[in-house]
Amino acid sequence: MNPFDPFASAHHALWSLFACGPVGLAARYFIDPQASDGRCDPKAGSHRITHEPEPLPSGGASVQVRTGALRVKSAILKTGSPQWLSCRFEHAGETRHFKLYVPGCYNGQPLPLIVMLHGAQQDPDNFATGTRMNATAEEEGYIVVYPAQSASANPIRCWNWFRPGDQTRDSGECAMIAALTRDVMTMCKVDEGRVFVAGMSAGGAMAVNLAVTHSDLYAAAAIHSGVAFGVATEPMSALCAMNDGMGKVRLRERSNSGLCPRAVPMIVFHGDADDTVHPRNSDQIVAMRALLLGDPNRAPSPASTRVDREESGHAYTRHIFHDDRCVAIGEQWLVHGLGHAWSGGHPGGTHTDSRGPNATREIVRFFEQFAIDSRTVE
Repeated sequence: MNPFDPFASAHHALWSLFACGPVGLAARYFIDPQASDGRCDPKAGSHRITHEPEPLPSGGASVQVRTGALRVKSAILKTGSPQWLSCRFEHAGETRHFKLYVPGCYNGQPLPLIVMLHGAQQDPDNFATGTRMNATAEEEGYIVVYPAQSASANPIRCWNWFRPGDQTRDSGECAMIAALTRDVMTMCKVDEGRVFVAGMSAGGAMAVNLAVTHSDLYAAAAIHSGVAFGVATEPMSALCAMNDGMGKVRLRERSNSGLCPRAVPMIVFHGDADDTVHPRNSDQIVAMRALLLGDPNRAPSPASTRVDREESGHAYTRHIFHDDRCVAIGEQWLVHGLGHAWSGGHPGGTHTDSRGPNATREIVRFFEQFAIDSRTVE
């Protein structure tokens, strides 16, 4: 609680009314119990990456960056062995931390990139362990970046997905993560048409924000236990949307050109036993595509539905969506009996369920179908 804020005591007391109930329990994972008013610095600012040396799992060299524009020595990422790097990123006058996984197959050739956004009370190491994304990236040849939310930006390290200033292209956390993505694309050789974003819980909600605001940057998105865009503008509406999945989707206004924004393909995972984020939120994310295409009356119809169970795993219902040309554009996985946890995750990370289906493998499989051919900004 901020002792210099005259409204802080009242705000804290109001929040306490929710903290003891089911909605308050949900808040632990999704939002800041001392959230700010949503104001943020709209300036993009300069940014650069530096490396904090630490022991690497398989050797490797350190990242060296000069002050100013990002210039990385060409030899640092050509070791032929996996690297797990701790780095710092400066943006809009603030220093942010992130982890970077570079697979052993990297030798300077363009590789696809996945941006992984952790949930509240998690960090990049915890999220990497729980999702096992690095192991899959090693097998499939992906670079993976894990931005870290700071405790100064949010006391429980939750991405501020619900604040208006963090739901726009040119300000807040959307702008910061996009800037980090582009700098990593410079730091490593990345296939510019195959950049993806994925997230869990609050990270899933922020991944939705990025898919809507930066459809020219991310070829596809994966949302695990998240919410649709614009269903909340402050903590109270965020809690309501999480609790009942009935928040109203509010997309940004159409650009002056009148062109429809690109609807980023999405794979959506959600457990039907999730009592933190109502599974109805996954339906809202799927329906959001029609709004993105400017046709609110066009309900998505799954081209195919499969009900199955993996060995020693949860049963699930999988919907596959196609566009008018029969091209796959989305999937929705409802995992029966799964709570607020990463499906098929490793117990070494928090908020995971080791029983399948394996969300990480399915996400990477889904990403393999997509690339951006022409990159235009609205």
